Amino acid sequence: MEERVGEATIKRWLAGRGLTLDRFDRLATLAGSSFAELVRLSERPAPGLAQELTLAQEKALSQDEFLSFLFMVILAGHRWEEILADFEVPPRQMEAALLRLERLALIDRLPGGRVRPLVDRAIVWRKTPMRALFEERMKPQFMAMDFAAEDAVYASEVVKLSSQGAAMLAELIEKHRRDVQALAEKDREVAHLPRSWHGMLCAARPLDTTGLRRN
Repeated sequence: MEERVGEATIKRWLAGRGLTLDRFDRLATLAGSSFAELVRLSERPAPGLAQELTLAQEKALSQDEFLSFLFMVILAGHRWEEILADFEVPPRQMEAALLRLERLALIDRLPGGRVRPLVDRAIVWRKTPMRALFEERMKPQFMAMDFAAEDAVYASEVVKLSSQGAAMLAELIEKHRRDVQALAEKDREVAHLPRSWHGMLCAARPLDTTGLRRN
């Protein structure tokens, strides 16, 4: 049965008044979608995302470890509520951090407390501030890893490459990072087991072979 709606009612709906979730879901169905799908679409990155941060943005993040971590996980597609629960962050601290990220033009705050990043998740960190933060806070955790442990997860290879080959290797590492992002997103949707936070490092450098040379 067709339901006719007056212009005044439509204007109220567009203004965010009087549109119930049930009616919204029915409208989405008429449009060949669903309420859940529209929510997922609203959380996707906005078009025209920034491909890199300004120096001022990186400095602000590098000066606040919690702020930088929060931005990283939002960039990776996680909800800020996960951080609130996993690390028992006081709500006032979380609100202040989200407001700071918004003022830095790093996130967009959506209705219902949802947020989405204004930066491409494939961003490459090329400036000094965030690289220095990684050197100080993340690198020691990888260096302290027991690579001889049976449960250690890593891969290592020795290859001989031209400068062109080394550049192609860098592209492969970046592709691997994007693949890991996709894996984490899929795992978030389908996993039934508890999840914990993991850090991943992929690196390549010229090999120091001085110890292999005979005197």
